[in-house]
Order: sequence, then C-alpha cells, then structure tokens
Amino acid sequence: MGKILLVEDDLELCELLTELLQMEGYHLACCQNGREGLALAQSGGFDLLLLDVMLPEMNGFEILRELRKQSRLPVLMLTARGDDIDRVVGLEIGADDYLPKPFNDRELVARIRAILRRTQEWDPSDQITDNDLVVSPGRQEVWYREELLPLTSTEFSLLQALLDHTGEVVAKEDLSVSVLGKKLMPFDRSLDMHLSNLRRKLPERQDGRPRIKTVRGKGYIWLE
Repeated sequence: MGKILLVEDDLELCELLTELLQMEGYHLACCQNGREGLALAQSGGFDLLLLDVMLPEMNGFEILRELRKQSRLPVLMLTARGDDIDRVVGLEIGADDYLPKPFNDRELVARIRAILRRTQEWDPSDQITDNDLVVSPGRQEVWYREELLPLTSTEFSLLQALLDHTGEVVAKEDLSVSVLGKKLMPFDRSLDMHLSNLRRKLPERQDGRPRIKTVRGKGYIWLE
C-alpha cells in the first residue's frame, strides 16, 4: 500500500507504530537519528515521511528544510501537544500535515491514508492548462514558463481542488475535508498556512489580478 519512513528517537513508539502500520498493510522503516533520517528521506524510496521534531544530531525542522530543497516527499510531522508554534513553523517550511502527541492510532492511520490517497490517485494522462500555468496531476507538477514550481503535495492538492471549481467559491470546510482529510476545527490554521504558502509560490499574473480570491466568511475562488 505504501512505503513509510518514520524518523523518531522513541524506540517504544517506533515498535508500536511498526506493528500498527504493518497490520494496515504498510511497509515501515524506522530511524532514530536525524541526519541518517534525512539521507533516507532523500533516497527516493519512500511514499511518506513521519517526522518527529526533537531528534539527535538534526531536528525535524532542519530535516524538513533540507528535504524541501530537492524533494516533494509528503511529510506528516509529529509534534508535542500544545506546541502551536511547532505546527505553524512546520507548515510554513513545507510539512503536509501535523499530528500532536499523544495521538490516537486510528487518527494517524486516517491522516496517512488521506495523504497517500491524494498523492497516488491522479490519472497520469491528465494535463491542465490554465492561462500561463501547466498542471500535471499525474506527476504532481505545476510548470510556469518551463519552470517547475516547488509545491508540496498538499499545496498541489489545494491548487487542484480550486482549479476543479474555477470561478466558483469553494468553502473552507470543503477544502479542509477534500485536501487535508479532516473537518475544519476552530483555531486550526493549517489550511490557511497551506493557502498562504501556495499564494507565495505562484507567480503573479500578467494582468495583475490575483490567482486566488478570498471571499470573506465563505471561502476561496480560483479566478479565470
């Protein structure tokens, strides 16, 4: 079903997650060292990275920054409960989602399934041209004037969801469910962070109009 890399220095948690995810049909590799974890993540042999923040030699943020220089491997960060700043920083530098510890086993599996589903179910024959952008769902790539934009898998899925409803208001609640695989909760800024990152990475339109318009209190529109 998918190859997952877990970079976590808690050996007991590694053993528990290995047993849990193997029962769900996933292949899990564990690493307790940050620097070794980065090398494994960069190897290209995995479909998803489960990444703890506090690690020996190299912390999770440093790993994510280095990884995002050359890879769009989906990353689910594991953060300490209550450390909101960790979650915000993780999303800002390219995490696809986060899960606070201690977490429910079923919620972890649901988050993993949601991420893998949106990165593995695209039809590779599809290609979308929108003004000056060329979107390839099969390769999870967006090109602007022969330049590949460095979108994460979550940012790409958010772009795809908006493109699918060009010119229409898409509610934040619907985007949270379809893109992040979870209901929109009060004070959860993850969707806002992903949208902010997407806007920052998209080049300006030649006509000066925004690509994404915010409709206050309702949602967002991808402008034609």
